[in-house]
Amino acid sequence: MSITKTTEQLQSLDVQRHLHPFTDFNNYAKKPGRIISRAEHIYIYDTDGTEFLDAMSGLWCCSLGYSQPEIAAAVSAQFQQLPYYNNFFQCSNEPAVELADRLVKMTPEQFTHVFFTNSGSEANDTNIRLIRRYWDLKNQPNKRIILARTNAYHGSTIAAASLGGFSSVHDQFETLPYVQHIADPNWYNSGGDMTAHEFGIAAARELEKRIDQLGEENVAAFIAEPIQGAGGVIVPPDSYWPEVSRILKERDILFVSDEVICGFARTGSMFGCETYNTEPDLMTFAKAVTNGFQPLGGVMVSDRVASVITSSGGEFGHGFTYSGHPIACAAALATLDILERDNIVERVAKNVGPYLQKRWAELGDHPIVGHTRGIGMIGSLELVRNKVTKERLEPEQQAGGVCREFCIDNGLVMRAVGDSMIISPQLIMNHEEIDTMIERATKALDQTAQHYSV
Repeated sequence: MSITKTTEQLQSLDVQRHLHPFTDFNNYAKKPGRIISRAEHIYIYDTDGTEFLDAMSGLWCCSLGYSQPEIAAAVSAQFQQLPYYNNFFQCSNEPAVELADRLVKMTPEQFTHVFFTNSGSEANDTNIRLIRRYWDLKNQPNKRIILARTNAYHGSTIAAASLGGFSSVHDQFETLPYVQHIADPNWYNSGGDMTAHEFGIAAARELEKRIDQLGEENVAAFIAEPIQGAGGVIVPPDSYWPEVSRILKERDILFVSDEVICGFARTGSMFGCETYNTEPDLMTFAKAVTNGFQPLGGVMVSDRVASVITSSGGEFGHGFTYSGHPIACAAALATLDILERDNIVERVAKNVGPYLQKRWAELGDHPIVGHTRGIGMIGSLELVRNKVTKERLEPEQQAGGVCREFCIDNGLVMRAVGDSMIISPQLIMNHEEIDTMIERATKALDQTAQHYSV
């Protein structure tokens, strides 16, 4: 598409007309953002022609990069054949049917059904509806409370944001009264004198304590990301998930694994629950299922839940106009073709994932990096002034934003969550491209250290 306005004109219109997600509008008016005009492979370009290596895969979603003509062709062909029809009133469409079957066959064996949505937020709203319906049909109406974790992100609708664990978000609306939170398993920030192994067990047992406090007859479900992405890429200690699994199995409580970020090879398995050997009853997916080329999300539903819902004889009063949209499902089918044909899971597990983690860990030697963590093709580092005391560069953890701007100056897109700098690069990157990313990140860290006179 040819640009008919200058960058400055577009920025001015953007500030005047466009309310952006998670944005301080006063700050944005003073310093308008970049207008992204095109993308290729792992790079994005703004209207001034500046190139950026996108180490966040868009918003955790373009895992196969921006140049995938097979997905574009599948979308174009579906536009010509059936651009839209709904899945209400005993109707379906061929891409939705094929995708549902494909997802059931590629997910862990307990999953037998799919409910399609347009996003992870809608999928987690759907989880709440499924959980409530399940327990009502089981004649256990007191099981209402859903447990989640602090620094979790499960979406932006009222329901999904209630599940999330960010006080900055919760302060702006009244959360659902039946959602409660336990502490996240961030060993670096909260582990104290405990070893990672000890802390993992202690963090898991916070779930046990809360269930016992509330009474398991009142607790419906526990929802968690395998790795907490937007919370700062919180990778739990190896002892954490086995203990959580034990606790949930000993109690009659559903487990929801939110795989919006971890799904589709990000962790070196097709899904994060496979990486950590958990057995969820419901599994949220979105983002990378279409490589970000079309909006699509959904819930994988286990036989335990589906058998109760489908045999009830009553209507499940829930749905979306665009559930199972044929174009989005066509994009997903093409994406899954590429994932399987190019052995992306094996590539992440045995090639680029280990190489990224090796290079990422080397950043831990930088004077202002207190801790690095990651798995597969996802990583995070903590900015500090003092590695021993963990003193931050600024009291209110504003250094991440400073570092992010230096990243941009060096042609690199990284995300700041407080003082955590996080990445979720494309699974198709090669070693040389990972080296380029690390080189640019190192320059940004050097400039941040100089900025704070460290």
